[in-house]
This record gives sequence, structure tokens and C-alpha cells, in this order.
Amino acid sequence: MKFFQHFIMKIFKHTKDVFQLKDLEKIAPKEKGITAMSVKEVLQSLVDDGMVDCERIGTSNYYWAFPSKALHARKRKLEVLESQLSEGSQKHASLQKSIEKAKIGRCETEERTRLAKELSSLRDQREQLKAEVEKYKDCDPQVVEEIRQANKVAKEAANRWTGMYHNNTDK
Repeated sequence: MKFFQHFIMKIFKHTKDVFQLKDLEKIAPKEKGITAMSVKEVLQSLVDDGMVDCERIGTSNYYWAFPSKALHARKRKLEVLESQLSEGSQKHASLQKSIEKAKIGRCETEERTRLAKELSSLRDQREQLKAEVEKYKDCDPQVVEEIRQANKVAKEAANRWTGMYHNNTDK
């Protein structure tokens, strides 16, 4: 597809003229070897990409692509890319400053190394203690009390139901 787009764009650039679809379907196969059946599809993709302009006048569509349009499109794209580059450079500089600030006071000393090891050891110890507490969770007095309350409610409900059943059968 890109190959055919390139050749149709060459037609526009060399002639600097306005065409109807039927004109391009005649010219493209002769000059560029593009099949007439694919001209419409290729032309529509160029219009969709903004590389060729199209205007409907009456019952006909007219297509054109002047060299200045491509130049202006490239200039706009270049401006956008330069703006993005500038923003990226500013962000990079800002991050470099942040890194330099973060490095201040973070010299590798024996005390820092010792404290880092101690922190790591304490974190490991905390994880072990959490696992141990989880293991004994069933013996937690609060959990045991919640189980007792649930049993009490279940027993009262069972007594109500069995009492209702016995009361209904007596009649």
C-alpha cells in the first residue's frame, strides 16, 4: 500500500493539478503501473492520512496535493517533535537534579551499611512474628469469645425450632 501511495503522491507533485477519481484511474496505470482497481483505495488512504485533500463539488470529488501542503505538514510535525524534545530535556534535567539531591547524605559508610543490615534483619524478624501470630490465631481470646457467642445463638435458635415443633405436635 505504501508503495502505491508513494507513486500517486508523485503524480500530484509532478503535475501540481487537481484530479477527479476517473482521471487518476486512467493516469496511474499508464505512468506508475498501479492497477485501476486499487487507485480508489490508495487515494482514500492518502485522504485519511491527510496527505491528499478532497472536496466534493456538485456530484464529483476533486483530489489535490500541492507540495506546500506536505512542507507545512512536515513543519508542524517538526515543531511538535521539537516541543516534545524540549519537554523531555527539561524533565531529564529535573530528574538529574532530584538524583543529585537524593545522593546528598547517602554516602556509603560503615554505619549506613550496618543500619541497612539491621533494618533488613528486623523486617525478616517481623515477618516471622506475623506468621507465628497467624498460627496461634485460633487461640486468641477474642476469637474464642466470638465462637462462644455464635454457639450460644445457634443453640437458642435450635431450641426455638425444636420447641416450636414439639408445641405443634402436641395439639
